[in-house]
Amino acid sequence: MVTRGTTLKLIGEPEQTEELKERFGLMISILRQKQDLTIQTLIDLLNGNNPMANKIVDGNPGNVIVYGRDGRPIKAKTINQKKLVETSRTNDIAFAIGPAGTGKTYTAVAMAVAALKNKTVKKIILTRPAVEAGESLGFLPGDLKEKVDPYLRPLYDALEDLFPMDKLKFFMENNTIEVAPLAFMRGRTLDNSFIILDEAQNCTSPQLKMFLTRLGPNAKCIITGDLTQIDLPPSQTSGLFRALDILGNIEGIGVVYLNEEDVVRHRLVKEIIKRYNESDERIKEEMARKKAEKLAMAEQRKTEIQDRL
Repeated sequence: MVTRGTTLKLIGEPEQTEELKERFGLMISILRQKQDLTIQTLIDLLNGNNPMANKIVDGNPGNVIVYGRDGRPIKAKTINQKKLVETSRTNDIAFAIGPAGTGKTYTAVAMAVAALKNKTVKKIILTRPAVEAGESLGFLPGDLKEKVDPYLRPLYDALEDLFPMDKLKFFMENNTIEVAPLAFMRGRTLDNSFIILDEAQNCTSPQLKMFLTRLGPNAKCIITGDLTQIDLPPSQTSGLFRALDILGNIEGIGVVYLNEEDVVRHRLVKEIIKRYNESDERIKEEMARKKAEKLAMAEQRKTEIQDRL
């Protein structure tokens, strides 16, 4: 490569120079679209990937979900995030399934805030299972708020990014916005509300059924979950698996799957998720192989015993 002023000259074999020309063309395209040319973007380009393949570049103001506390327009950043927005708009219940960092919770909270600002609902309810404390918070020191706040912090973080602090405080004091553990939903009817159940993979089947049957008239709901990060005890099965299996084809319920391509956190998170997924697949294959070997050995012993008889 030779640079002269604003000109870049590529010297080499035609196949190599054409490939480099294509990658530089992508860089220029990204910059022209006023996107950040991050380290991860450069790494993706050098590895021959198109980092914008799953990203949305859209200047249409009509696609803004809501405006943040500083007037910043909040939009879907990836194709699957946009699918989540559209699915929530056209269904009363939307499941958003994907790994950490894909913007599930933030997009869901933005949708809820938009509904409140547009007066299509009167209340926002954000909830998640406090599974790290086994939903048994009585043995923990401090008052109720001190006990549950650490488990609800991610929801507060999203709200604080979308509301000025004084307005958020006002909404929470008059119960227009409620943030509470899942156990507090029991026995209630949640109407005229936009409800978000976060970390639903940590719900048992009875808990998730209890939550879903709380929905009342004019209620909208987004349920987020990561099926690779289940914190339930080994003796318990995630209720999210069952819910997706039996509810996915009901009219009015939509399901959106996100993946590592939707990650919007630190540049390493995408690679970390990818490596863990690859490792999980290898472990599954190894377990399946060992199981097959045990069955084959058992069958062989059975045959040997029968031959002796």
